[in-house]
Amino acid sequence: MKGFEYLQNELDEMKSEGVFRELIPLETEQGSKVVIKGKEVIQLSSNNYLGLTDHPRMKQAALNAVEKYGVGTGSVRTIAGTLSMHEEFERKLAEFKHTEASLVFQSGFTTNQGVLSSILGKEDVVISDELNHASIIDGIRLTKAARKIYKHVDVEDLERALKESAEYRVRLVVTDGVFSMDGNIAPLPEIVELCEKYDAILMVDDAHSSGVLGRNGRGSIDHFDLNGRVHIQVGTLSKAIGVLGGYVASTQALRDYLVHKGRPFLFSTSHPPAVTEACSAAIDVLLEEPELIDKLWDNAKFFKDGLQKLGFDTGKSETPITPVIVGDATLCHELSDKLFEYGVFAQGIGFPTVAKGQARVRTIVTAQHTKEELQEALDAFEKAGKELNIIK
Repeated sequence: MKGFEYLQNELDEMKSEGVFRELIPLETEQGSKVVIKGKEVIQLSSNNYLGLTDHPRMKQAALNAVEKYGVGTGSVRTIAGTLSMHEEFERKLAEFKHTEASLVFQSGFTTNQGVLSSILGKEDVVISDELNHASIIDGIRLTKAARKIYKHVDVEDLERALKESAEYRVRLVVTDGVFSMDGNIAPLPEIVELCEKYDAILMVDDAHSSGVLGRNGRGSIDHFDLNGRVHIQVGTLSKAIGVLGGYVASTQALRDYLVHKGRPFLFSTSHPPAVTEACSAAIDVLLEEPELIDKLWDNAKFFKDGLQKLGFDTGKSETPITPVIVGDATLCHELSDKLFEYGVFAQGIGFPTVAKGQARVRTIVTAQHTKEELQEALDAFEKAGKELNIIK
């Protein structure tokens, strides 16, 4: 069919540069090892931090929900798609996050879009960290608010932006809690103090913090003992929580407003019973099995230390997200391919997900990995890195 030649030209260019990638289907459940193309490999690319995607309690909760309520809800939340379990889970989640209320969206991406696009108008300004997640960037694009960007985790530059924005009705500062490509943590105590000083609203995206940081995995706000001082917490239910969805945890007023104005919430069918009940069971697991989080951090330290001793550049990572920064995108994908050859699945990531010249193989260690598996992965990194002259 004629009309898409310009797309094909761009795809051909990507192929010639060695950065075109096919989707890679997994042939088993998500775990510390998976089967891809008939080959068992160590999984280092999933967001399954705590191994909850196949936790027995959560699987049973999902099965029970299907048996009792079926596979879908048949409506959006605001018409006939709110089951009692939806509101019960939101109350449980709000209590877990130490907020008045919470509201669940279809994904973390749509949560950021829904919150930002609905609460800001042309009289307002949004002030965003330059390395915030794409969902925050797209949410900002949907607003009519003015926009200011501050240098990555630079609180002095944030203060400059706040000082320059005194004339706006609302100043909303938004940042990731943990940055998904670098694994570093936002300096939230300093950011909170600045927002209080300049009477600004603060929104924190805890997608890679929920289940990872804070007591029982409550997130970056709890990690820094900032409960009650951050206006809006956004997170995902599809990473450490292991299922699907996103949430906003805040005041009852914001929840009520988003029910009426949050377009992704208004115009999307609600989560099926199995998803909702599995997410609810995940909160119980976090509260009752904190040893999973301890194991996650122990594994992350072991693996990060090992990569650094080998001479790899792991950037500024402070979390189980550990990038192996290569720089050149083609070389990065060659490293990823070599690792697969040696039994490790670790995806290469380049532009536009990260800046040009900052391509990296991003690894995420989970609580499911054994030390033996992680050492095997380190051996593969050493062999592949030396063959490609990334390390000596």
